[in-house]
Amino acid sequence: MRLKVLSDNRILLNALEKEHGLCIYVETEKYKCLLDTGASDNFIQNAAKMEVDIEDIDYVFVSHGHSDHIGGLMAFLNQNSKAKIIISKNALSQQFFSVRKGLRDISSELDIRPFKHRFVFVDSDTVFETDIHVFPCLCCSFPMPKANKTLMKIEGNELVYDDFNHELIICFGAEHLIVYTGCAHCGILNILDSVKKTVNKPISALIGGFHLLDSNEGQYETEKEINEIVERLTTDFPETHFYTGHCTGDKVYSMIKQKLDKKLNWFYTGYTFNI
Repeated sequence: MRLKVLSDNRILLNALEKEHGLCIYVETEKYKCLLDTGASDNFIQNAAKMEVDIEDIDYVFVSHGHSDHIGGLMAFLNQNSKAKIIISKNALSQQFFSVRKGLRDISSELDIRPFKHRFVFVDSDTVFETDIHVFPCLCCSFPMPKANKTLMKIEGNELVYDDFNHELIICFGAEHLIVYTGCAHCGILNILDSVKKTVNKPISALIGGFHLLDSNEGQYETEKEINEIVERLTTDFPETHFYTGHCTGDKVYSMIKQKLDKKLNWFYTGYTFNI
């Protein structure tokens, strides 16, 4: 499996453009797909420079309904005529807000009517191409990220905390799994627990943001809490390699890197790797 990060918050090559969003291209012998579409059409411009043909994409897997992951979807649909869009029905039927820097609408606001025949709505374990499992997070044994407290949605006429019933987990692999988390709003440990209970195969790699932000004045996870998460990762998933970026803080990454060492890698716009 070959992967290329088409859009992320961080960048190494000046020839590409970064944004607050995430889009990863995945290619195997059987299919080509996108994991999310970033916040805009930025990923399309970067794809051309990274030798990725958008028209060849077979699937788009949308991890959740926030605009930094689904914002480029309409641009994609207008350029690609065949790909199926795999998404939770809750991702398009709700209105989402961030209150971290004032009240800000982070919904998708897409008119999918001209493309509705290309959408596949998932609310339970669904298999594509015999070796791709897509399902919602089923477990809540571990705490969800504290940064979730700044993310809201409209329920009735009220602004309430987002419960992330629109978040999906994407797993690739017939024998060993590669797991995509998107932002891991449900919590990285809850997601891994859900994978074990749903697919129950060894997890070779996990890719995506951890939604563990650098804590300012203690509003997010403490160093002790980060270390407790890492301890659980090393104990329960000793063979798993982790690739993170996007909503994982720089300081948090450094803390985790000290423990996981070579089993943790930092991705960014333009990053290419094989698994």
